[in-house]
Amino acid sequence: MKLHFTGELSGLLSGIQVLAPELGIEQDEEGLEVEVSASSQGLEVGLVQGKAYIRHEKKHQFFRGLGLLIQHAGSKAAFEIKEEQQLSTIGPMFDLSRNGVLTLESFKFMLRKMAVMGLNTVKLYMEDTYELSSEPYFGYMRGRYSYEELKEIDDYADQFGIEAFPSIQTLAHLEEFLKWEPVAKYKDTKGALLVGDEAVNALIEQMIDAVSAPFRSNKIHIGMDEAEELGRGKYLDRNGYHDRFDIMTRHLERVLAATRKRGLEPMMWSDMFLKLASKSGDAYYEEGTSISEEMANRIPKDVSMVYWDYYHTEQEDYEKLIAKHRPLGCNLVFAGAVWVFNTFGVNYGLSLKATDSALQVCKREGITEIYATMWGDDGNESTPLGALLGLQFYAEHAYTAGSPSWEQVSDRVKFCTGIEAETFLRLKDLDETPGAVPGNHKQSNPSKFLLYQDVLLGLFDKQIEGLPMADHYAKLEQEFAANRVKDAELDYIFDVPQKLCAVLKQKSELGIEVKRAYDEGNHAELRRIVEEVLPALIKAVHELRLAHRSQWFRIFKPFGWEVIDIRYSGVTGRLDTAAMRLLDYVEGRVKRIEELEQERLVYSDNNPFNERGAGWCSYYYRMASPNVFFHVLNPL
Repeated sequence: MKLHFTGELSGLLSGIQVLAPELGIEQDEEGLEVEVSASSQGLEVGLVQGKAYIRHEKKHQFFRGLGLLIQHAGSKAAFEIKEEQQLSTIGPMFDLSRNGVLTLESFKFMLRKMAVMGLNTVKLYMEDTYELSSEPYFGYMRGRYSYEELKEIDDYADQFGIEAFPSIQTLAHLEEFLKWEPVAKYKDTKGALLVGDEAVNALIEQMIDAVSAPFRSNKIHIGMDEAEELGRGKYLDRNGYHDRFDIMTRHLERVLAATRKRGLEPMMWSDMFLKLASKSGDAYYEEGTSISEEMANRIPKDVSMVYWDYYHTEQEDYEKLIAKHRPLGCNLVFAGAVWVFNTFGVNYGLSLKATDSALQVCKREGITEIYATMWGDDGNESTPLGALLGLQFYAEHAYTAGSPSWEQVSDRVKFCTGIEAETFLRLKDLDETPGAVPGNHKQSNPSKFLLYQDVLLGLFDKQIEGLPMADHYAKLEQEFAANRVKDAELDYIFDVPQKLCAVLKQKSELGIEVKRAYDEGNHAELRRIVEEVLPALIKAVHELRLAHRSQWFRIFKPFGWEVIDIRYSGVTGRLDTAAMRLLDYVEGRVKRIEELEQERLVYSDNNPFNERGAGWCSYYYRMASPNVFFHVLNPL
């Protein structure tokens, strides 16, 4: 489409040029005239009597408006769209600390998609994945960003009116830095800094300087979540027992002194204060928790509190938890999620329901700064590109007074990404299997534990006993294959899910079949499994690994892939050993297979027998084996 822009174009041209190939537009004086002007009434886009217009209050709104214009002008019918932005700040938080560090090109790709959606902020979660010149072990071999890379990201985002800023940790969640022996002086416990120590204070100031320097924004997220071990390690040895709230507030004051000195606008996760106010001292969502006046008076007010909640699906839960936060007296920010955690897919059943409830409440409560977290827990097998439907849902919520219609979301995500909403939604079915509660609201993740579990040990076999998992994955494989669009830019991200289904249709129930044949003394069936089933399965796992490797190197830096590589090698290695063990038994070289003599037990209480789902496991090493993967003599 040829367009001729007129009017107020200051600060917009570079962004238009970058998006032009993506949107299929060309600037031409003979093209459709598009008058661009400022507006005091939100975003207005239209095509009237052969002329188009985009009126916007904020820079980022122009690029959403440009997308809406291209989306609707194709029919050449007149139209007028008016939108008032309901949420002032909205965008994703990319987890860049759990192996998957986006390359510059893939980060820019996401920023272009965000621009057309109308999102206006991006938070970079970096525990140790940025450079700290004084500490060579900080982010060592972890794909850390250089100053120049972060500045390039910030410059690129700014073209579209997107505010980029860093999210770091200044208390806990620093295991990957503190694991190194040369930096032991900074360590209280395995993941927490030794608060109050002058070397630690100096380190934090260096961290703040280094990570804030590349960004235009004055915002900085200082972390401080999930620090339950605070003061319980070296700090306790050195200082004796101190109340955790006292330790927390003193440390917060010290960190805020550093941000104040630099003119930064800090925010932090709110959970530790609610946990410390709870009866148990560790429960974020505990009923009956209340912030006392004494506690509230001691909490600094020049730090925004980020209430994170990825789990609740009912509006009343958000209303109650927001009310619990109000006595803190700080500006309140909300962080929801698009569930790419601990899975190969995206739990859209939970993500969309939780998001809809949360954002409707936030609008009523006047909370207008919203982030969509995308955590990469335990290796980052999924990808943020699969979460684009979730981000589109956040974007449409931001420009809708109530809740956006599904037709609106579907139309917009197809335009913005080239992929049908239903194709994105199919990613949820990797985990929304037989046995899962409706919408998978209990976070079952069989796509991961059924791949990594051992065929001879069958740790999760009791969890899925009687559930037609193989049939489910066979059907899902066909659905992925039938809905692929080879010419679509993002089609490649569905190759891994399709090949994973090809593996799981063979592997998901194989442990049950092996145990049954063994218990029945069915040597013929065991031989068939050795000679036919296991070789075919090993081949399918190899094809999955190659597809996943190709996807990883297209999206992420290389660091971290070695973890997934080792996991795949573990799967095929154990399948090879299973073949050897079964054949030894069938041919009489061993009289029994001890692993198959063991009774199968339910792995956890998250199972179909109590209507909580097909199962959940957070850690690969617990999926693969009940035995010791590593042993830390001194966890502190």
